[in-house]
Amino acid sequence: MLLIPAIDIKDGRCVRLRQGDPGSATVYSDNPVAIARHWVDQGARRLHVVDLNGARSGRPVNESVIRRIVEEVGAEVPVQLGGGLRDLDTIERYIDGGVSLVVIGTAAVKNPGFLHDACSAFGGHVLVALDARDGKVATDGWSKLTGHDVLDLAAKFEDYGVEAILYTDIGRDGMLTGVNVEATVALARAVKIPVIASGGVATMEDIERLCAAQIDGIEATVLGRSLYEGTLDFRAAQERADRASE
Repeated sequence: MLLIPAIDIKDGRCVRLRQGDPGSATVYSDNPVAIARHWVDQGARRLHVVDLNGARSGRPVNESVIRRIVEEVGAEVPVQLGGGLRDLDTIERYIDGGVSLVVIGTAAVKNPGFLHDACSAFGGHVLVALDARDGKVATDGWSKLTGHDVLDLAAKFEDYGVEAILYTDIGRDGMLTGVNVEATVALARAVKIPVIASGGVATMEDIERLCAAQIDGIEATVLGRSLYEGTLDFRAAQERADRASE
């Protein structure tokens, strides 16, 4: 089970939101590059970076900071990036700059043809984010709830050739209330590609529950507020996950 620290960037700073609400931002650092270095030094094998401003505006906003993160740690660990990736030129620019994986969310839901084109052009580099509340997918930085069912979209996007699905229960994200293992397992069982869990992971018990579900296809989880608030120690959590996966 791969544990992936999240670095959410808003206005050039490392923050965490509660349930995606931009008004709830807690600033943890003015230096996201130093945060990236910290997690890699703690043993992280991949980083999850999000341009929160980009997710809202639909275009890259924190690109210069992201480029510095990739320059600092991209040669050591893969960096997966989401937020504001709405056209192929932007994706190409980031991949050429060293980003290993791009995470397409809103654009995939609103324009499935774009996701299909991205998978064709950048095979092996595309993840799709399905952010949901009560089984329905949300878009635009989680500000808009659609009528799309998570499982239906997951099956559709799997056929397009995405590498994995990043699933977030937005009702739990940033709340430290525990990961929604049941919904994540239901999704993982509905597709053949890997699923990455996100939202609400708070304790070592959550890590153990996810590890127990690894057989269903959950291969990784993104960790956010739990790391920044100290309810989880990253190095200890990854070591526990490694032992459980054995």
